[in-house]
Order: sequence, then structure tokens, then C-alpha cells
Amino acid sequence: MKVLLHTCCAPCTTFCRKSLEEDGMEVTGYFYNPNIHPYKEFERRRDTMKDYAARTGFSVVYHDGYELEDFIRNVVFREAERCRFCYYMRLKKAAEVAKELGADAFSTTLLISPYQKHDLIRATGELVSQEEGIPFLYKDFRSGYRESVRMSRGMGLYRQPYCGCIYSEKERYSGA
Repeated sequence: MKVLLHTCCAPCTTFCRKSLEEDGMEVTGYFYNPNIHPYKEFERRRDTMKDYAARTGFSVVYHDGYELEDFIRNVVFREAERCRFCYYMRLKKAAEVAKELGADAFSTTLLISPYQKHDLIRATGELVSQEEGIPFLYKDFRSGYRESVRMSRGMGLYRQPYCGCIYSEKERYSGA
């Protein structure tokens, strides 16, 4: 089974990829994260993914461009719902690319984080699956979160201190 794995970052990818491959799946990564702010943080996460991919032989498709404006347009005045819009944007693109590449399904590394809205990710993936006509592969990777931290630290990968968007950055550093 060929799976396109939306990758939020290299550290989260480590365990998710390993888990899917152990299940006998052929995994290709897809880096698309228009929510990440500021641009230097986006570059650092993308470059860390490129380093991880090069060192491990992991095939990753990188979305061209930095579409922060699209993310902001979707969430402005609806900041309390920002995660819903963010998940939808990223999973929608992942499903489209999965179809283009002839994958059998798509999934996301967001499913590893104990800090993400897991039920919302799953519901969004299932909605996008219906819209795009490609299965969403749901797998609760949270049991591997600590292992992903260990793996990424062992590789010396940059580990980001917040989810990615300007709002999560504010919450992380302002204590809000």
C-alpha cells in the first residue's frame, strides 16, 4: 500500500514513517505547512526535513512557496477555530497530491502529537477523504511520541518549541 504522509516536521516524521513502514506500507512524505510563522521558522523546519530525508533516503515532495496569507485569510476573525482551518488546508492539499502521485491513501504526522486536537484531525481527514475520493489512513501515533523525541534528538534534528502558527507562537511565549 502506498501512503502519502503529510509531514509537519522531521521530528514527528521519524516515528510515523517507521510505524507505517513496519506495517508494510510504502511511504512518501509531503511537506506543506502554510501556517508556520515566521518565515525563518518555516525555512528551518523545511530545511530540517530536507536534512532528515537526505540522511535516511526518505522520499519527500515539497510544496513550492510559502502561503502564509492563505492561512491567515482563512482564520482571521475566527482565531478560536484556527486549527480546524489549518488541518483542512494541509490535509486537502495532501489528498490532492496523493491522488496525483497514485497513492492508495494519505495520512499525517499531526496524529503523533499529544498537543494537537486529535479528534478534529481525524474528522477533517475523513471529510477530505470523502471530498477527494481517496482514503484517509487513520493511525493513532501518540504512543510513539516519546520515541519520536528520542529518535529526533539522537539524529540532532531541530525540534521546534511551538506548533507553528503565529497564534501558537504567541501562546507559547506570552503565557496566554
